[in-house]
Amino acid sequence: MDGIGLLTITVLAVFVGFEVVSKVSSTLHTPLMSGANAIHGIILVGAIIVAGQASDPWVLAVALLAVVLATANLVGGFVVTDRMLEMFRGRKRVTPPDGKPGAIEAEPKGRTR
Repeated sequence: MDGIGLLTITVLAVFVGFEVVSKVSSTLHTPLMSGANAIHGIILVGAIIVAGQASDPWVLAVALLAVVLATANLVGGFVVTDRMLEMFRGRKRVTPPDGKPGAIEAEPKGRTR
């Protein structure tokens, strides 16, 4: 396949991907991010396998770059998913020192459960 054909496929894939992602509702976004993180994990394993079997130095360099980028993508996806799940957590009720119930405070940041 020539370069023009590959460029055409890439441009069409970008447009289709943008349209699909922009139509996803916010309630489905977090589960889809989790699925995408699983796919990125598979990509990371593939990049590690390619790096382990590389015979040429330039193939090794590209494979190691793929490992670094896939790792950054995977970690970033989990960070974004964790932040989105944190938005859905509710607030907890606390009793203030004066004993009058009903005050609401936000949960502290971080994992306390």
